[in-house]
Amino acid sequence: MIEQNQQSAIQTSVLSMTPAAADKVRELLKQENDPTLGLRVFVAGGGCSGLQYGMTLDEEQEGDTVVSLGDINIFVDDMSLGYITGSEVDYVDSLMGAGFTVNNPNAVSSCGCGHSFKTADGGGESRSCGCGH
Repeated sequence: MIEQNQQSAIQTSVLSMTPAAADKVRELLKQENDPTLGLRVFVAGGGCSGLQYGMTLDEEQEGDTVVSLGDINIFVDDMSLGYITGSEVDYVDSLMGAGFTVNNPNAVSSCGCGHSFKTADGGGESRSCGCGH
């Protein structure tokens, strides 16, 4: 079930998005003026906590899980899906800067900037977080 209004996040069981993030994605998609594009959310190795989030405007690829949040399609590859299921994409515009962040319930430790994380399955040693990604 998709829930959408100005006061609450847009949600599915896989991924949710705050209204601020949805507005920013709509703005970016409108600038591109390509109806085949959606927001790709992915996880890659690296960052100060072992894994890091990435986002880009992209077309659907074979094997993607497509999450439709109202008028926005989010594409997630199979490898990333297990790491971000249940997460919330947010857009923050503050004095420290603006950008997308991911609030991930699967993360056992994360970088203060919201770009890097480690899961319980990830193991490894803890490291300091300088948010240099």
